[in-house]
Amino acid sequence: MSTVDAKSNSNGGARVAVQRFGRFLSGMVMPNMGAFIAWGLITALFIPTGWFPNEGFAQLVDPMKNYLLPLLIGYTGGTMIHGQRGGVIGAIMTMGVIVGADIPMFLGAMVAGPLAAWVLKKFDKAIEGKVKSGFEMLVNNFSAGIIGAILALLAHVAIGPFVQIISQVLSAGVQFLVNAGLLPLVNLIIEPGKVLFLNNALNHGVLSPIALEEAARTGKSVLFMLESNPGPGLGILLAYCLFGKGSAKSSAPGAVIIHFFGGIHEIYFPYILMKPILILAAIAGGVVGTFCFMLTGAGLVAAPSPGSIIAYFLMTPKGGYLPMLSGVIAGAVVAFAVAAVLLKTGKQKEEGLEEAASRMKDMKNQSKGASANAAVTEDNRESDRAAEIAADRTLKDKSEVNKIVFSCDAGMGSSAMGASILRKKMKQAGVDVTVTNTAISEIPQDADIVITQKTLTERAKTVAPNAEHISIDNFLKSPEYEALVERLKSDS
Repeated sequence: MSTVDAKSNSNGGARVAVQRFGRFLSGMVMPNMGAFIAWGLITALFIPTGWFPNEGFAQLVDPMKNYLLPLLIGYTGGTMIHGQRGGVIGAIMTMGVIVGADIPMFLGAMVAGPLAAWVLKKFDKAIEGKVKSGFEMLVNNFSAGIIGAILALLAHVAIGPFVQIISQVLSAGVQFLVNAGLLPLVNLIIEPGKVLFLNNALNHGVLSPIALEEAARTGKSVLFMLESNPGPGLGILLAYCLFGKGSAKSSAPGAVIIHFFGGIHEIYFPYILMKPILILAAIAGGVVGTFCFMLTGAGLVAAPSPGSIIAYFLMTPKGGYLPMLSGVIAGAVVAFAVAAVLLKTGKQKEEGLEEAASRMKDMKNQSKGASANAAVTEDNRESDRAAEIAADRTLKDKSEVNKIVFSCDAGMGSSAMGASILRKKMKQAGVDVTVTNTAISEIPQDADIVITQKTLTERAKTVAPNAEHISIDNFLKSPEYEALVERLKSDS
């Protein structure tokens, strides 16, 4: 293997490792976003400076911030490592972290939850097959209780204070960037990172925990807006609406709605991959947007998830709408201007939207452990898929299909796009079925058909073993959609 190939594989492996770690971190936060949003809404509405100050309701703010949210993170992190037992002991150790610190322990929970579950998992593996019959429940309960108590004490005296120091250092670093006017430069990393599918790692794994602590102190944080700003993506898509070509131009208006109002930022990634130089437009829009946020004192009370303009309005504190809109609009205008120039003057041949979407899919597959270099041609994949479908699943007819579920890691990005596309096709064909999307760990048991990317199908089968499972390569466009519509339509 050449030096160049070795370097390329090394870089790809590093990116995949970062993506996996980022998915793990964000996986502890994203399932609990409803609780974070609830806390943000209560904060925005009922604190003394909120829209409807209420002393009684405002009493919910601190307990939710100090106990509920970290415990949810710790429980979720533990569950990811060792199921429900891991979740329980993760919450126990997280409680030790909470009591051992004077600040909200979001980062501490992200350490304590998985660590406690890992310790218990190792213990369970060590005694597997060695417990006498009839004593399993006794051993399981007391082992979790004893180990959990010990870990909670250790977390109280060691992890809590240590994480508090780390949090203070990180917060001081952020404050330094703000004071020095350098915070917009963070977008030089964020915007390319998003297109490489590090968006969840950057936002929910790094920025949100620090932002939550800042919001707890000051009532808002601009850090919530660094990665989630819908302005730059909007500008790029609008440029494609006016100056794009072919399928990219015709599909851009629909992508604008999905991105700006639905908050699914992944929809514009293929448009950048079609013409990689457009990353300059995303960077320019992100930098200018963040600069405007800083200049006007903008901030949100909690993470806007998904990154929709609607979520931005809901998470903006009283009196903060103009600063918020200034950064979103400025980011969109600058990104549009740069993208328009690049689209009109660029001389290199553009990659088609389907090819870009396929390349985006390969990058996501890499982040889930699949090798893009081992992939065969698209034609062969279609043939292999047809053979696989015939051999590996029993097709359900119309009478058996009431609910179709799209599923991905988080249940918000690519699965939401796929569900929207298939829902529209079903409606046009007059097929009356429910089409929804969810995280792969939350597939409902009444799902009749589950649609996932190939790399996630086996995981989906363990969650919903009684459903028919369909594997696809590309959520944006797949021949499986038409085949499924025709099958259910013919049975109607």
